[in-house]
Formats: sequence, structure tokens, C-alpha cells
Amino acid sequence: MMNKLLTTILLTLLATTLVSAGTTTTTVNGIYNVKDYGAKGDGKTLDSPAINAAIEAAVRDGGGQVLLPAGTYLSGSIRLKSNIDLHLSAGCTVLAAPTSMKAYDESESFGGFPEYQDGGHTYFHNSLIWAEGQTNISITGHGMIDGQGLTRKDTENAGNVQGGSIGTGDKAIALKLCRQVTIRDITIYRGGHFGIIMTGCDLSTIDNVTIDTNRDGFDIDCCKYMTITNCKINTPHDDALVLKSSYALKKPVICEHIAISNCNITGYKCGTLLDGTYVPEPVGWVCGRFKLGTESNGGYRNISLTNCTFMYSSGLAFEEVDQGRMENIVVSNVTMSHVHHYPIYITTGCRNRGPKEVTRMSSARDIQISNVIADDCDSLCSIIVTGMKDEPIRNVWLSNIRLYFKGGGTRDLVNKDYREQGTNYPEPKFAGWTPAYGLYARHVEGLHVSDVTFRYERPEYRPAVVLDDVRDVTLKDIDAPTEAGIEQVVRFW
Repeated sequence: MMNKLLTTILLTLLATTLVSAGTTTTTVNGIYNVKDYGAKGDGKTLDSPAINAAIEAAVRDGGGQVLLPAGTYLSGSIRLKSNIDLHLSAGCTVLAAPTSMKAYDESESFGGFPEYQDGGHTYFHNSLIWAEGQTNISITGHGMIDGQGLTRKDTENAGNVQGGSIGTGDKAIALKLCRQVTIRDITIYRGGHFGIIMTGCDLSTIDNVTIDTNRDGFDIDCCKYMTITNCKINTPHDDALVLKSSYALKKPVICEHIAISNCNITGYKCGTLLDGTYVPEPVGWVCGRFKLGTESNGGYRNISLTNCTFMYSSGLAFEEVDQGRMENIVVSNVTMSHVHHYPIYITTGCRNRGPKEVTRMSSARDIQISNVIADDCDSLCSIIVTGMKDEPIRNVWLSNIRLYFKGGGTRDLVNKDYREQGTNYPEPKFAGWTPAYGLYARHVEGLHVSDVTFRYERPEYRPAVVLDDVRDVTLKDIDAPTEAGIEQVVRFW
């Protein structure tokens, strides 16, 4: 009798009885099991109402862990709140519901303010998991988010001017104006328009996340004080890891103090990273790159990328074209294989997608790239560094770089009238082959290149280096072959 009484007392101390939606549930040690709130996890029942009920119960108690045990949870919008850890256990799959179920929240109004970015960067509530203005939130665990029911299309002009047709789920995870965010250990398969978008978020950690998707993997927009580590990102048709600085917060906000390390970026056919077959995408071009831009109203500052690998993807793209500033960028210890279009691209332009009263020119300075090896690079583009005539890119260091190209450039390309960036979309494929096979630079002040090796497979009749309107140049230890009669370095003043 005494043992039974002690057991009853202990259970009372460990458990708090809650009543939610008429259902009696038991919460142990601050863990809120969604099955206690009516979730089935059978892949057929819409479980998002039960998941949201568990979140609300935890919020009433001051926070806690909302636990999804093993199972498949068919889901519409999940609304993450402050002091909540949404924990996806091993064996758990959050399966995005189809549009026909109309299970997603309607996208919010942007308040009548003009949009200077597409709907994917503007609307958040029509996502699978979303939060706005929340603090101390996390999504953790070794479970999976499968965005089967999410759209991969740009839907902002389809049916609903607020951001897509009603009932359409757009992104897997969308967070806006949140602080102290942690996303760790989860896997995202088929992430919709974006796998993860974070806009205006501070003090965040993303670690050991795997994304295998057909559109963008990570979109980090107007954020600061963030680390992204140990992630695997497969995005054959769009950007893998992209930092942006859009006008989604209705003002230019710089994206700054972002440290990225130990990540793998690939462009295999969607799904084959996860199943381990690693099938190269059968199309002639894939994306899967690390990029700053194109949305760049505020710009980027104090960004580092180190110890990362790229396979079957484009390389590094740093693009400032919307009147922001790009400065203090450091890249080191990067390997690439089977590089599409270009290994390294740095540009400024005057697309100026923003308020017309802003008259500042885009600018870029103090960019350092070192210890890079890339093989099987397309010969369409070399390393490209292009500023603007009235606002050159300033202070670029390129050192200890080895690039191996397919070759095949013709002699006449050295005199090609290579287009100015101007208002064009900043993508080298639209400009075509560069005048140089190794390094092409124009409108640059302060270009310092040392210990760089270029090689090619097929005969290459372009110079290794072409400099056009480049001042304060240092070229040291450039190992770059040329065909008979072709100069190694050509300079246009």
C-alpha cells in the first residue's frame, strides 16, 4: 500500500495534467508529445492541428519541447512560437500536405508597400513551418521534413496577390525577425520553393542539416551573427547556400557576421544524395553554388566561408547589384569538382531593384579568396572580377589557387566586346565566353594575384589573363600555359 502511495506521489510530481481541446494529456519534464494532442502519425490524418495544439500548450506553460515520435505526420502550416523546441525524432517524417487539402496558412499582407523582391522572399505564413517575431526557437532531431506537397514554382502572381494561390505551401521552413534560432540534425527532402529561408534573424545556429531539393537550399536574408556548419546541401536546379539582403523588411538591411564552415555542396539529381546513388543531373547545366545575391539592397559584410567542398555544381558567386555594399569577404580551403560555368565570380552592377530615390551606387571591396582547387571547370568563364567604370571593385586578393579547365577557347575571343554588367541580371552564362581562360578582370582598383595555376585539356587560344581598366595590380607566380603566339597576360587600359 505504501509503495503504491509513493508511486502515485512521484507520478504527480513528474506529470502535469493539461486539458486541451477537450482531451486530457500528460506532460512529463516539459516534453509535449503531439500524440497526446491527437496526432496519429499515420501519414493519412492531417496532424498539423494537433501539433499546433501541443505548441500552444507548451507556450502556456512557458515553453518546452514539442515531440514528434517516429511516424509520418501529414501536415499543413505549423506555427512555431518562442521557447519551443520542435523535436523530430529519428523515424519521424513531417509530410507536407497537398494543395488540395488547403492546410496552409494564407500568406500575410505586405502592407501595401512596394515589393522589390519576389514573393518567395516576401511571404512567410504560407509555409510548412513558420515563425515571425519569436525568440529562442529550435527545430532539432534526426527526423525528416518531406515537402512533397509544397510548390517549387514562383507562385506570388498566381491567384492571390499576397503570395500565391490559397492553400499552396511554399517553403519548408520560413522564419522572419526571430532571435536565438537553432536548426540542428534534421533532413529536408523536396523543400519547396526554399528549403529554409531566414529573414532578419539574429543569433542563429544551423548545424548538421541535410537538404536534398530542387530549388534553393538555404536563403539567409538580412541576418546577422549566424554560424552554418557541417551541412550537406544538394540543389541541382538552384542555389545551395545563398546570402541575400533584400527589401523584405521595407528597408535596406545588411547581412553580416556570417561564418560558414565544413559544408558539402552538390548538384546531383534530386533525391540521389539521400539514397546514396549520387547520380549527376542529366542536364547540361546545374547550379548548387554558394552565392551572395542577387537581392542586395543592404549588402554583405564580414562573411567567411571555409573548409567546404563542391561537386557537380557552380562555384562561388559574389554579386552586389542593388545599391548595397559588399565588403570584408574571406574564402579559404575550398575544393570543387565538375564545375559548371565558373569557379569564382565577383561582380557589381546597377540593377538597382529598390526605391528610386536611393541614388547610392553598389560597391565592393576587401575580398580575399585563397587555397582553392577546382577541376573539370567549364571553359565558358574563367575567374571573373568585374566592377563598374565609375565605381570599381577595390582590393581583391586571389592566392594559392589551382584551376583545371576543359579549354577550347578561340583566338578571336581576346577582342570580344564583353558586356558591361549594367542593369543586366548578373549571370555569366548570359554574357558568354570571357576574353581570358584563366582570369578576366575589368574596372578593378587593387587586384593582387599570387601563386595561381591554370591548366586546360583542349587547345586554348585565349590569353590566361586579361585585365581591362585594372589599376594597382600585382601578379606573382602565375603558372599558366598558352598556345604558340598567344600572350599570357593582355592588358587594356
